[in-house]
Amino acid sequence: MKTMIARLYAVLLGLFLLGQGAWAQDTIAESDLDEEMEEMVQAADVDSMVAQDMAEFDEMREASQQKVGVYKALKQKFIEGNAGFMSLVALALILGLAFCIERIIYLTLAEVDARKLLNDIDGKIEEGDIEGAKNIARDTRGPVASICYQGLVRVNEHIDSIERSMASFGQVQLSNLEKGCSWITLFIAIAPSLGFLGTVIGMVMAFDQIQMEGDIRPTIVAAGMKVALITTIFGIIVALILQVFYNYILNKIEALTTQMEDASVTLLDAIVKYQNKK
Repeated sequence: MKTMIARLYAVLLGLFLLGQGAWAQDTIAESDLDEEMEEMVQAADVDSMVAQDMAEFDEMREASQQKVGVYKALKQKFIEGNAGFMSLVALALILGLAFCIERIIYLTLAEVDARKLLNDIDGKIEEGDIEGAKNIARDTRGPVASICYQGLVRVNEHIDSIERSMASFGQVQLSNLEKGCSWITLFIAIAPSLGFLGTVIGMVMAFDQIQMEGDIRPTIVAAGMKVALITTIFGIIVALILQVFYNYILNKIEALTTQMEDASVTLLDAIVKYQNKK
């Protein structure tokens, strides 16, 4: 009996050990499978990232090639358009842009918060602190503050005299704002005129070639016509660029002029109230 029980325990122990071994093998196999899947996913992610980077690199390379292509094309057309006349057109563009940039910087620096400035000055006038109002106007840049200071200097004079003084000084400030704009309009007019002059010269060159060859073949006429058209195109492009900047400058001048007029009216009202209190 004991021998049978011992054999039964031995059989059960063997089955238990076999089950543990199979479970361990399944676990190892599952872990290996999971690791392989993770490696495959990571490899797929790396491949997709590499492909995306390659696509972005190709796009950047194509964009740079297009930019270089445009630059080379412009350079080639510039050379083909007769370097003498094209240099004059380029000089008109450079000088015109220089005046435009100078005016834009000047007008930008002339801009202030006119509403805050007038409120501060009006507060000082209501308090009777005219010197404090003058200091605020004197320490603030721009034509609006200059007009306010001009009116505060004559605060004890008659209101008509103050108004005339501010109006005269406003004209001076307006002329300072418009300084250099006549040169911009000059270059806007010169650029296409130089292009048209190149057109005429190109036509003359074409007829000279026809006269020398004694023939009207397209290849003979094409060279002169090409010079004529290229110079005209570049002249018109320069004029358009300068015209855009010129209109922007005019808008800034108009805005500053409106601020000066509003400041004059507001300051005159404050001065009238101050004089009535005295």
